Amino acid sequence: MKDLGFILASWIITLGSIGVLALVTVRRARELSSRVPDEHKPWV
Repeated sequence: MKDLGFILASWIITLGSIGVLALVTVRRARELSSRVPDEHKPWV
């Protein structure tokens, strides 16, 4: 039980980092997709 703080901090840092990476990736993708003309967007 004395290592519980270290374990929780490790999980929080890991999951927080993954969340930040996902957020940055989605924001960047939205920014870049707005620059592509509609005729070059196969997903539209």
